[in-house]
Amino acid sequence: MRMVDIIAKKRDGYELTTEEIQFLVKGYTDGSIPDYQMSAWAMAVLFRGMSSRETADLTMAMAGSGEQLDLSSIPGIKVDKHSTGGVGDKTTLVVAPLVAASGIPVAKMSGRGLGHSGGTIDKLESFAGFQAERTREQFLQQVRDIGVSVIGQSGNLTPADKKLYALRDVTATVEAVPLIASSIMSKKIAAGADAILLDVKVGKGAFMKTQEQAEALARTMVEIGGQVGRKTVAVISDMNQPLGRAIGNALEVKEAIETLSGNGPEDLTELALTIGAHMLVLGGLVSEVSEGRTKLEEIMRSGKAVEKLAQMVKAQGGDERDVYEPSRLPKAKLAWELTAQQSGYLCGIDAEMVGHASVVLGAGRLTKEMPIDLAVGIILHKKSGEPVREGEPLATIYANDERLLEQAKRELKEAFSYSETAVALCPLIYNIIG
Repeated sequence: MRMVDIIAKKRDGYELTTEEIQFLVKGYTDGSIPDYQMSAWAMAVLFRGMSSRETADLTMAMAGSGEQLDLSSIPGIKVDKHSTGGVGDKTTLVVAPLVAASGIPVAKMSGRGLGHSGGTIDKLESFAGFQAERTREQFLQQVRDIGVSVIGQSGNLTPADKKLYALRDVTATVEAVPLIASSIMSKKIAAGADAILLDVKVGKGAFMKTQEQAEALARTMVEIGGQVGRKTVAVISDMNQPLGRAIGNALEVKEAIETLSGNGPEDLTELALTIGAHMLVLGGLVSEVSEGRTKLEEIMRSGKAVEKLAQMVKAQGGDERDVYEPSRLPKAKLAWELTAQQSGYLCGIDAEMVGHASVVLGAGRLTKEMPIDLAVGIILHKKSGEPVREGEPLATIYANDERLLEQAKRELKEAFSYSETAVALCPLIYNIIG
């Protein structure tokens, strides 16, 4: 079997066999297939696509290229949740303890933030002493003991995907839907999930800019799940404006705690309940989404969701007092208020611009090696569609550096747009697939 023949076959629009896909993944992982040949193949995929069976084969080959987590020692159906990333997206901080408090085990590996898309692990490290790096046995034992653990991704999980992901980034093949889908799903499968809930973001602050693109990716991932025996549901949710009102690590943690208490912003609460209810169905705890939603609302009101988060933080070396007293979380030294430049209605808050402003402050990173400032960020006082008066507060910027604050001011001012009349809002949830 030769890689050049596989490239030519895909270039000419033919399906690759399972054995050919396994050959190219193994060869690229061990270095016997060079970058230039894998680049040619990725470009052929971009133009020619892959069938559902090919994409599933690629997913399983990449999942099997490194370590795979065995969650069989944890009783019950293990449901994983993945978001394609966005601004202010602290949904995992709400959903993981909320679903675990219902009795569904949540054993989750999460990543760090890069660019304007925040990382769950960075946010969790706002809790003093929180340990994101755990041994495999510590991770499994914690889920057996308290039902939930969220840790950093294993260094040897899907090494084939890590290499291919980096290659796609520099060969203009990032947009190939089969490669995006197999990248996401291979990590979820390698992490041991029995069922998978996908939150696919769409809009200005998301990778997928249109509903059509987001639904194409979602359908491909749901099809992969079906092909490899994992029940999979995809929620298509809006990322034209930030989710919730807080952007920045400690600020988002505080908002997540408020949401777990039943006092969070409407959009974050709605998305968390929708995702959580589907996870309860996937986990076999309820048969209807409406039943799952009612159960989760009861858990929020009872205080059990906040208790579960505190248990997880304590189990991973953090200070549980930070959960019950969010005022203990990291705080910035400087605050500046952005006010409305005119009266009328907010017709848009550009999520990408807000995200860039938070990165300027130090809440995000441009390279994997960059340190981040857990305390800084932005709180939105108004959301799209709401009426505003000239001079009324729109947002507060929290900073630790005067120079960075000045840069962030300029970025944030450009993010808000106005209308003299009320505007129609984008839906929070566009579709649910699977």
